[in-house]
Amino acid sequence: MSTAFFSHPDCRRHDMGAGHPECPQRLTAIDDWLLATGIDLALTRVEAEKVNLADVERAHTHGYVAEIGDLLRGCESSGESRAVDPDTVACPHTWAATLRAAGAAVQATEMVLNGGVENAFCAVRPPGHHATRDQSMGFCFFNNVAVAARYALDVRGLQRVAIVDFDVHHGNGTEDIIAGDDRVLMVSIFQHPLYPYNGAVPKGENMVNVPVPAYTKGAEIRALIESMWMPALEAFKPEMIFISAGFDAHREDDLGQLGLVDSDYEWMTQRIKDVAAKHAQGRIVSCLEGGYNLDALARSVGVHLRVLAGI
Repeated sequence: MSTAFFSHPDCRRHDMGAGHPECPQRLTAIDDWLLATGIDLALTRVEAEKVNLADVERAHTHGYVAEIGDLLRGCESSGESRAVDPDTVACPHTWAATLRAAGAAVQATEMVLNGGVENAFCAVRPPGHHATRDQSMGFCFFNNVAVAARYALDVRGLQRVAIVDFDVHHGNGTEDIIAGDDRVLMVSIFQHPLYPYNGAVPKGENMVNVPVPAYTKGAEIRALIESMWMPALEAFKPEMIFISAGFDAHREDDLGQLGLVDSDYEWMTQRIKDVAAKHAQGRIVSCLEGGYNLDALARSVGVHLRVLAGI
């Protein structure tokens, strides 16, 4: 089996309330689609472990990890939910889900680097790419991809890793964590202006930010990726690639106004896989970020996984 699929039931128990777009049903929709299409048969399913907080502190400050841990454990012990910001709510199950989501990313990194699988997808929530070094925001608590990337560098000794972010929203948290770290190249494409209303001017020379206006369609985005991402990735020669896989730039998703369709996600995944095959021994760890129209999300993850698994 070439592709591992990481998840855990705890990730479904994190619930920010009725009507919230970042809902447990997102993972159910993905699972149902994979079973209905038979894609599930091509994947190695792995139950995510909880992350070691020392690994989280490679991406986040010790003070932030302690503070958010106290808050989330407080919700767990009291049985009460608490708003962290206007968009982000912690419930009694959020701490366990947050530990599993970051744990899946680290565990997937280990499995891929150990050669157990060629690549991995983490179907986890809460998502992570808005979590900065010292702040939770935008549905995110720990930055799963940044934690995994720093683990690959600091623990496993890689020299160069790339982070690819194609969520409709700019991965400001990831940028905050890795800006100026010349061991990491971050390439991203996102609608602008749109939450979190930054990213047009990169924070460091180690990132290629590609902001695009509302209603940009797939053909234009493919051309921008070819002209801006690909030369940077080829020159950088990453030893491993991490993907912040947000599927909310889909034209059916109401949280953004971009015009991607299923085949665009298939194409992007193939281009990323091409770079990984050339420079990184095929090593990819992809983590779910956004994607809130359940049908479009399930289909898009399906094509993403078909390419990763080579089916």
